[in-house]
Amino acid sequence: MRAVRRQVAVAALAVCGVLALTACQNGDDLAAPDAKPTAAASAPPTAGATVAVPAPSKTGAAPKPSATATPAAKNPPAPAPPPAPTCGADHRMPISPDTIAVHRYTPEGGMTTLIVQHGTYGCPGRFEPSGAWTYIPIAETAKITATAPILGPSTVTGKPISTSELTGWLDTHPDKGLPFRYHLNAAGVIDTLDEIYVK
Repeated sequence: MRAVRRQVAVAALAVCGVLALTACQNGDDLAAPDAKPTAAASAPPTAGATVAVPAPSKTGAAPKPSATATPAAKNPPAPAPPPAPTCGADHRMPISPDTIAVHRYTPEGGMTTLIVQHGTYGCPGRFEPSGAWTYIPIAETAKITATAPILGPSTVTGKPISTSELTGWLDTHPDKGLPFRYHLNAAGVIDTLDEIYVK
């Protein structure tokens, strides 16, 4: 009889243990039905590992925002300089009535005649010959002034020369097209001729 009672007692204890385990598992499932254990939560901490924990501030107060920078006063931008004029045919002056480019001369007909070309003052102000070459007689007594290059590279002020000195230079330097201002007398002959200095 005692043996039977022991077997019954052991069986009862086993049933209680199974019920207790089942109740614990059901309680965990009710508390977190959707929770799934993660590898990080189930993994035990490694021996000797340290976990970094941010140190609390000394005062415990939140950091103060930095002072707002005041923008420096700005000077208004300087106005841009006007663009330089574009050199070209659109900026040329009309044909100059008193300026010619002297290329050559001819003594035909018993009178010295200059072979010249009229033109315009272009950009940036140089005389630019254009059009056909023409013939204008010059008096042997014409008042002529010359500068460089006729009188050398350093002469910038007009100095008087004779008609023969001018034609002598043209013999050795033809087709240079040096600019001159001129004046005609009543007979249509050049009586004044002044070289325009060009750098």
